Amino acid sequence: MKQENRETTAKQQPKTKMAKANLFQEIQIPNQKRFPNSPPFPSVLAPASTLLPSLSDFISAIESQKPRLESLLHETGAILFRGFPLSTASQFNQVVEAFGFPDYPYVGGGASRTRVVGRVFTANESPPDQKIPFHHEMAHVPEFPTKLMFFCEVEPRSGGETPIVLSHMVYERMKEKYPEFVDKLEEEGLLSNRILAEEDDPSSAIGRGWKSIFSTNDKHVAHERSVSTQHLYLSCLKDLNFQT
Repeated sequence: MKQENRETTAKQQPKTKMAKANLFQEIQIPNQKRFPNSPPFPSVLAPASTLLPSLSDFISAIESQKPRLESLLHETGAILFRGFPLSTASQFNQVVEAFGFPDYPYVGGGASRTRVVGRVFTANESPPDQKIPFHHEMAHVPEFPTKLMFFCEVEPRSGGETPIVLSHMVYERMKEKYPEFVDKLEEEGLLSNRILAEEDDPSSAIGRGWKSIFSTNDKHVAHERSVSTQHLYLSCLKDLNFQT
């Protein structure tokens, strides 16, 4: 990514590097969760200067401070970037690419999504009345994504938040309240059984049909892709539906 200040003089360059090194500062906002012996969740990063950084400054800072950002992410579980110059999906895609994380193809997911640009997809295209409970992204496949990034291009007048939760805190509370159930899950595992329709169901938050999930109209190809890429077993039911 080329910098906008590429033509700076030798005297100006140290200042530019210093600005990038100090671009992020941790701040606190209302409703951050605080647990005993743990940092605030999520961590919130804002521009360290009162001057709004450019998009290229933001991207360069991500690239140069990736170890610090990954360490903070590992420590706190989530990072909220607040006050940086992002207004379009294309700009968000540039930020995603700046982190350099491996791309994860959206194959096998149940939510109806549309690619907007690059690695950016719509989150979920179901009607607003559909509730989406807490979940692990793509938890039903062996190779699931390890990181997710969210961006709001058009803020709704009400609602629309994407709540997140620390999984290990949920686990600890479940272990404390339902120890026998958790022990049984750990010992026997969990089997997920789901019926996939042929076509998408836009009224459901997980209404993606098998044609969309496996990017084919051929049920035999869908079966092959499910086994080779997702390690799932598909059995054909009536009306060209699949059971996983």
